[in-house]
Amino acid sequence: MFAAGADARPGRGQGMYETILYEVADRVARITLNRPEARNALSDRMVGELLDVFERAKTDPDVRVIVLTGSGDRAFCAGADLGGLGEHGLASPDVIRESAPFRLFTAFPKLGKPIIARLAGHAVAGGLGLAAACDLVIAADDVKLATPEVNVGLWPMMIMAIVNRNVAPKHAFKLYYTGSRVTAAEGREIGLVTEVVPRAELDARVDELATAIASKSPLGLRRGRDAFFAVEGRPLEDQVAHLLGELVGLAATEDAQEGIAAFLENRSPDFEGR
Repeated sequence: MFAAGADARPGRGQGMYETILYEVADRVARITLNRPEARNALSDRMVGELLDVFERAKTDPDVRVIVLTGSGDRAFCAGADLGGLGEHGLASPDVIRESAPFRLFTAFPKLGKPIIARLAGHAVAGGLGLAAACDLVIAADDVKLATPEVNVGLWPMMIMAIVNRNVAPKHAFKLYYTGSRVTAAEGREIGLVTEVVPRAELDARVDELATAIASKSPLGLRRGRDAFFAVEGRPLEDQVAHLLGELVGLAATEDAQEGIAAFLENRSPDFEGR
């Protein structure tokens, strides 16, 4: 899907990003963390560029699905550059909420489009948080995952809220207390990974999944995804009331009417996001 060719187009123009690559093809945007010499570690510049490209993908009508990956097969992302810790002067709640880490990890629920993490390399520390923040995680079978912060006297504070949404407490504490690496298969068992595939099949499976999701109604995907995050943590009665209202609104859209008509007529729907 992402081979160079007439159907692929770069995002924001060649050379505009220094730490990531961005390409759109067949209604799927691929964002590649591109600091292989640093195991794709999250620098301040990379975080800023990710925030920029997330906004581009969010507002681009030609993008229906996002794939987030890392260059090379050594690491998806090794987390934040440790040398930069302590230099941001995060002292007050207002400053924290304007910081790059806060804005990055709170950007995922606001994307409005499905995002798939493609793990061809290890995901550790903030890199694991980055993967866990995605809606789906497809990993090669030799990939490892870890929260090693405890080994240097730290704690995975930046990603704990995200990991805790995916992993039961007993498994989460084992990750945090030991800093040990787990296999992709173990990650799937505890809720960090959606699917594990042989390395040779990784790209084909990610493309297959992205293509299948991109064929759905972009309006239905956005409103359904938004509703998922909107009701998270709320009382059951509030969740049901909110979701019922969303269902009524969604049923009145052109995409829903087209989908129902296509089902009754035994044909493929032509969704236009209205």
